[in-house]
Order: sequence, then structure tokens, then C-alpha cells
Amino acid sequence: MFRNLLIADSGKGHVGEMVRMLRDIPCFSKARLNLLHVVPNQAGEDLNGYWQKGALLLSDAVSRLGLEPTEVNTILRQGDTKQTVLTVADELDADLILMGSRGLGRLQSILANSSSQYVFQLSTRPMLLVRDDLYIRHINRLMVGIDGTGVGDDALKLACELARDIPGSSLTGVHIGHHDLAPTRAGAKPVNILLDQAKQRARSFGIELNALHKTGDIGRGLCAAAVEIKADLVVIASQDRRPLVAKGLVDLDRLLGGSVSDYVRVHAPAPVLLVREPEKS
Repeated sequence: MFRNLLIADSGKGHVGEMVRMLRDIPCFSKARLNLLHVVPNQAGEDLNGYWQKGALLLSDAVSRLGLEPTEVNTILRQGDTKQTVLTVADELDADLILMGSRGLGRLQSILANSSSQYVFQLSTRPMLLVRDDLYIRHINRLMVGIDGTGVGDDALKLACELARDIPGSSLTGVHIGHHDLAPTRAGAKPVNILLDQAKQRARSFGIELNALHKTGDIGRGLCAAAVEIKADLVVIASQDRRPLVAKGLVDLDRLLGGSVSDYVRVHAPAPVLLVREPEKS
């Protein structure tokens, strides 16, 4: 399922722990690991020193991951971290971008020039964000958001494939509605139809889906559900939110708006796997 995993590791946080746990899952075990470190453009006259420090950080990261040098492709580049992660992900055709996150809110992310927020905002590739302040647990209880969209179906498929690869794991599908819709003429509630369809789709992948429905704010509801079921990994669909005018600029209007995925990435009690809408040709 995964061929190329791009790890943007700054040497801080819990990214290394997450990688070690992912490698215990069969669908990740054969993925090519690509470890990226970016030397800043501001290196100036001490460029050689920055390159040496970067090479040492990559070597230390390989050791922390418990890998042999032949098991990982180390990449050292100079440039802007945010743009370089996107460029390298395209070069590798990465299936997943794994990054650490300080868990900053939307405006804080802009002011702090957050790399993970920028990549999250512009990339159409799946991303796994691991907040620095989280305790990383072995993945056993998975949660996926159910929203009835096409990319939501992709998220459900990915969550099922992960759960199928983890012996003894459980998968809970959570739907949060702003309010309960009236039953159809046949007397069926739309949310029940949606969750029944999700259960059937999960069974097609060999997984029994536990369904949970709540009303209220979607972002807060998803995070509350993750706390309730003690989720170790949260999988949600994240719509393509790239700017319409220029891909090189963060879409501030949407970034400062009420984005569900923005809220969940900051407040979820577990790492968040964001499944993106495939890029349209």
C-alpha cells in the first residue's frame, strides 16, 4: 500500500517513535524510507558547517530509527524547508509525508512560519502529523471520520487497510452532524443510512466498523470522540485546500476560517493522518 514514505525530521519531537511503530505494520514494513533534512538558505558563509551539521543530524536520525544506512534514503538539501518538502515529495512521488508539528493554531502557524502547516495547506498528498506534545502509543484503536464524500471514502478505505494489518485492532467510524436530519419518507434516518453504508464498505475490506454518531461542531466532536474511544490514530479526510490564484501562497482566508482538519490537527489526542483529495489533471 505504501511505496515511498517521506520523513521530514527536524531531530525534535516524536517522529522517530512514530516511524518505528509504523514499521511494525505490514503495509509500511516494505515502504522505502526517505529521510529529509533541509539546510536553510540563510546559512551564508558558514554553509559548509551547516552541511556538516545536517549530515550529522541525518546520521543520528537513522540511528534513532534503529535502521541500517542501506535501509533508508537520506536526502540533504538547501532551501526553504516548506517548499523543499513539497518539491522532494513530488520528486519521490511520496505516498505519505510524515512531519512533526508543534500543534500551533491557525494564526499562530502563520506568524511562526510553521513548515508543517504550510505543507499541510498546499500538498495534495496524504500527511501524517505527529504533535510534539503527544505521547505516542502503539496503534491499536483507530478512528476514522465518516462524512459521505469521495475523499471520505478514501479515508475509510485507508483506515480499513491499516486496521486489517494490525492484529487485534479496532476501527471506529465517527460521524458528526451539525444537527440530526429528518427521516426519509421510508422512515430511515440519513445518518443511519450513511453509517450502514460505511459498515458495508468496511466489511468489504474484512473489517467490522464500530459506528458512532454525535451532533455539534464537527472538529470538536471528532476530537471528543477520539478522547472517548482512546484513539491511537485519527484518520480524516481533508479537502484540497490549495489557493486558486497561486499554489505558492498560503490561502489565508481558508486558513483563518473554520476548517475541520485544521482544528483536528491541533487538538486531537493522537497523531492525525490526513487523506487528501487527489490532484485533478
